Amino acid sequence: MGMGDDIKHGAEEAKGKVKEGVGDMTGNESLKTEGQVDQAKANLKQAGDDVKDALTDDR
Repeated sequence: MGMGDDIKHGAEEAKGKVKEGVGDMTGNESLKTEGQVDQAKANLKQAGDDVKDALTDDR
């Protein structure tokens, strides 16, 4: 997909890493898990975009 999507997915992943880190430092398991989920969602979106790019040869 486009560069904008890459940036958006990267920002979502970074947000998840921050949440996970804060949750880990504060002992807040819920926040830590939420961060991990955010990262997983961002990675899945990126993987979907990569598949679309491969199928349409849009690189």
